Amino acid sequence: MLIIPAIDLKDGRCVRLRQGDMANETVFSEQPSAMASKWTQLGARRLHVVDLNGAVAGKPRNEEAVKAIVAAVNPDIPIQLGGGIRDLDTIERYLDDGVSYVIIGTAAVKNPGFLHEACDAFPGHIMVGLDAKDGKVATDGWSKLTGHDVLDLAKRFQDYGVEAVIYTDIGRDGMLGGVNVAATVKLAQALSVPVIASGGLTNLDDVKQLCAVESEGITGAIAGRSIYEGTLDFAAAQKLADGS
Repeated sequence: MLIIPAIDLKDGRCVRLRQGDMANETVFSEQPSAMASKWTQLGARRLHVVDLNGAVAGKPRNEEAVKAIVAAVNPDIPIQLGGGIRDLDTIERYLDDGVSYVIIGTAAVKNPGFLHEACDAFPGHIMVGLDAKDGKVATDGWSKLTGHDVLDLAKRFQDYGVEAVIYTDIGRDGMLGGVNVAATVKLAQALSVPVIASGGLTNLDDVKQLCAVESEGITGAIAGRSIYEGTLDFAAAQKLADGS
């Protein structure tokens, strides 16, 4: 299982938010590309990048920082990118920039036809991000809770041809409260595409819990605040995941 460091971009800097609140940020680096280099040097085999400003604006806002991250890491290290991706031109541009996977979140829920088109146009490069609370999907940077059931939507998007589903329990993200393993397993069991866990990864015990259910189809876990604040030693976490 991959432990995937998160690099969240806001105003060109690497930050973390608490529960998606743009006003509640902690700045961890003025140079996101240097942070990308750090994680890959410590053994990261994939990076998770989010354009937070883009997610709010509905269009890219940190593309220069994204390009700098791509340039800073080995071309063999895939980068998955989300935030404000609402049209095929943006996807094509990011892929041309060197991003490996584009994550569609809010737009997939609001406009499933767009996700379907994206999967057809860029097969193997599209992931879907589903953010949920109590089994219901949230959109717009988590500010709006929909009536959509996460399992139903995930199954539909799987049929479109998404490469993976990134599942975030938004009640836990950025709170260092542990991963919602039960909900993640339930989703993974319902799907044939890989599920990447997100939200709440705090320490090695969380990694052990996820490794124990990896066979259900959980191929990765995104690590954010925990690796920046030191509650999780990234290198130790990846070593544990590799040995499980």
